[in-house]
Amino acid sequence: MSVRRRECLLELSKRMQVEFRDLRLLDTALTHTSYANESKRSVDHNERLEFLGDAVLELASSTYLYERFPELSEGELTKTRASIVCSTTLAKLATLLDLGACLLLGHGEEQGGGRSRTSNLEDAFEAVIGAVYLDQGWEAAKEYVMRQLSGEFRMAKQGITLEDCKTVLQELVQRRSGSQVSYELVSAVGPDHDKEFVFDVKIDGEVYGRGRGRNKKSAEQQAAGEALKRLKKV
Repeated sequence: MSVRRRECLLELSKRMQVEFRDLRLLDTALTHTSYANESKRSVDHNERLEFLGDAVLELASSTYLYERFPELSEGELTKTRASIVCSTTLAKLATLLDLGACLLLGHGEEQGGGRSRTSNLEDAFEAVIGAVYLDQGWEAAKEYVMRQLSGEFRMAKQGITLEDCKTVLQELVQRRSGSQVSYELVSAVGPDHDKEFVFDVKIDGEVYGRGRGRNKKSAEQQAAGEALKRLKKV
């Protein structure tokens, strides 16, 4: 591992608030298959860690919902978990951690905007959870998931799902005399089959949140959710 690579991973671990015993696990979690395929030497990529992290994420979030929402049925718990643990949310959290800066990508993937691609960020986020689990154990991994998803869980506690955010924000702003909500497309990058949209939500012309998603609707909903957090309504 190069000095530069090690420094990048150590900075990331500080942002994560996780001190890795084996930094190579984090390195693997942030190694895309395209990089491994193009490497002249044998390199582990993050698909297996992604598989493991997905299972840890599901169990940690399911445990939280089971304990905190005793009134919900099995079907309602499943729906609530799906609204929290979705591609849009995971990619957003990966962006906040700046996982993209530490991704190792093949040349083609790099040139195609892979560092900010929603699918790559989502996969990396899950792989990092898998790395935390292997390095630190279940309790530490569970705590890490809870810390990362705390804002989404607060929204769920108030009965707000990602699909509700635009409506809730609109109703909230309408209570202010003359205030207006608007959504502005910041960027749309990537091939048609895997395009990522970025939207800002503005209240009276001021940006209150930014969202990313594989379609315009999900990006707008995420932006609205960020605005609700800034307004301290969740």
